[in-house]
Amino acid sequence: MNTKTKKLLLMNLPYLFIALFATKFGQAWRLAGGADASGKLLHLMDGLTAAFSSPLPSFDPADLGVGVLLAAALRLAVYVKGRNAKKFRKNVEYGSARWGKAEDIKPYIDPVFENNVILTQTERLTMNSRPKDPKTSRNKNVLVIGGSGSGKTRFFIKSNLMQCDSKDYPTSFVVTDPKGSIVVECGNLLQRRGYRIKILNTINFKKSMRYNPFAYIHSEKDILKLVTALIANTKGNGKSGDDFWEKAETLFYTALIGYIHYEAPVEEQNFATLIEFINASEVREDDEEFKNPVDLMFEALEKENPNHFAVRQYKKYKLAAGVICSKRLIYHDFCHG
Repeated sequence: MNTKTKKLLLMNLPYLFIALFATKFGQAWRLAGGADASGKLLHLMDGLTAAFSSPLPSFDPADLGVGVLLAAALRLAVYVKGRNAKKFRKNVEYGSARWGKAEDIKPYIDPVFENNVILTQTERLTMNSRPKDPKTSRNKNVLVIGGSGSGKTRFFIKSNLMQCDSKDYPTSFVVTDPKGSIVVECGNLLQRRGYRIKILNTINFKKSMRYNPFAYIHSEKDILKLVTALIANTKGNGKSGDDFWEKAETLFYTALIGYIHYEAPVEEQNFATLIEFINASEVREDDEEFKNPVDLMFEALEKENPNHFAVRQYKKYKLAAGVICSKRLIYHDFCHG
C-alpha cells in the first residue's frame, strides 16, 4: 500500500464508522410502527428505542443504504465547507515574527563546528551547499549592519577568519582592511594554517604586492582586452573627445603591447617597458621624415615578419597619424593661402 492510498483511507475511516452508526436510523424507521410515513413518524421514538437497544449496527441492506447515504452527505458537506472556507491566521493578525529559538536554527547547523559560518555565540550556518535535507539549503550571503565600534570586525570578521581549518570545506578569504589591522592581528594565524596571504595596498605601494597583467596575456584577444581596460581607466571623468583620437591611441597601445608580448623577453613584459616605448616615440612636426627608435624597431620587425600582429596595428596607427598631418597641412594652406 503506497502512502497516497494509506492517507486516503485514514481520511475517510471516520465516515465508515459514521455510516455504521447511521444504520441505526434506517433500522429505527424500519421498526417504527405504521403503514405510511405519517404513521411511522408518530412511532419513530419507539423505533429508535428498539434500534438502540443493541450496540451493534444493522446489516440490513436497506439500513446499510441509509447509513451510506448519511455518511456520504456528511462527507460532501465537509468537502464543500472546506473548499469554500476562508483562510484565517488566528493570533497572528499583527504579524508572525518572533525571536528564533535553538530548535529553529538547529537543522541549518553542521554537527562539525568547523564546517559552519559563525553568526553568533550560539547560532551558526552550515557551509554545505547540498545538505541532506534540501529544505535547509541556504545561500551563504550575510549582511552585517552596525555603527562604528559596534563590533562588526571583532565579532564577525575575525571570528570567521579564525574559523579557517575546515577539512570538508576549505575556504579562501577576500578581506577589505581599511585600517590595516586585520592582517596584523590574524595574518600569522592564517599563515600557520597554510594560507598564502596577498596584500593589495593602494595607499602605500611599498607594502603592496604587484600585479602584472602582461603575465595573463595569451592571445591577441587578451591584448585588446588589456588596451580597452587601460584606456577606459585613464581617460578621466570628463567628456570624451573625438573618437578619432581614442581609436588612434588604441591602435598605438595595441601595437606596443603586441610587440612586448611576442618579441620582448619575459622579464621585460611589463608596464615599465611600455612606458619606455612611449617615451621613445618622439615626433618632430618640422621633420616629417624623422623616424624615432620605435619606428625603426617596427620597420625591422616588418622586414622579418610582415604579417606580424604588432606590425599590422602599428601601420594602422601610422596611417591615422598621416591623416592628422594631412589635416594640419590643409588647415595651414587655408589660413595662409
